[in-house]
Amino acid sequence: MSTAPVIAAVDGSEDSRRALEWAVDAARRRAAPLRVVHVRQYAAWGQADVLVAGPAAPEEGDPVLDEVRARLRDGADAPGAEYVAVEGVPGAVLPELGADAQLLVLGSRGRGGFASLLLGSNSLAAARDADCPVVIVPRPGREIPEGAPAGPGPRVVVGLHADSPDPAGLEFAYTEAALRRARVQVIAAYPWPAQTWSAAGQTVPPPVDRDAVEHETRSLVEGFLAPHRVRHPGVDTEVRVLPGDAAGHLVTASGNADLVVVGRHRRRLLAPARMMGSVTQAVLLHAVCPIAVVPPAPPKE
Repeated sequence: MSTAPVIAAVDGSEDSRRALEWAVDAARRRAAPLRVVHVRQYAAWGQADVLVAGPAAPEEGDPVLDEVRARLRDGADAPGAEYVAVEGVPGAVLPELGADAQLLVLGSRGRGGFASLLLGSNSLAAARDADCPVVIVPRPGREIPEGAPAGPGPRVVVGLHADSPDPAGLEFAYTEAALRRARVQVIAAYPWPAQTWSAAGQTVPPPVDRDAVEHETRSLVEGFLAPHRVRHPGVDTEVRVLPGDAAGHLVTASGNADLVVVGRHRRRLLAPARMMGSVTQAVLLHAVCPIAVVPPAPPKE
């Protein structure tokens, strides 16, 4: 296992306490060190556009870290932890924490902001910009449509785009499933119903057969999964090839799942900034289980 730490970002909120519990479990499964970080927000009058992150602050006397230390001290089989306090703008500091981490874990929202938001700006920034996978632990109480029975046992759900698969997300899902002794449930959606435009405001039935599209999608998916199955022979795989909305299928599959894994867009020549696609954003907003956002694999030289 990597010696890079699992980082839990805390701020004293209930959301960050749930994220801390998830991070403790993840560090234990990986036999990795745990680093607990509290980013102390600059005062409102601070010039965030000039200085977004200051030097590490002494963690002694930090009430947020003191609470976490006491919580972990009382917990059974808690991993050894390092405690770090940093002053700065959380939306800028949090993504930087992933530079030397194997995993960054946050709650869906922290202190402050609008209570009606399902996802805070700091969590969104970390998921979009961090160099390592970011796990967002949502608040309880989200509701999702009822889907097909998922079957018993632990389950890691991963979305796969058959037209542009990213091996980093698949490898993360299989590794996580192996750590949890879970199966991988692959969700691959294809666009349907397809429409062909014949004139302004008019459509005609698609010239392709739905069964043929589904069969071709499944064949592509099985090919992409083959090397991951070889590397993880003890992990069972369930493939669901479904028509329509990929985000909706992933959100529905999140019910009773251990984790949903989604990817982040690769940088493009005309859009060099880091981006998250609409599917990833929808899953972050609506999935009921923790969500892992995995950065794309670096391009081969």
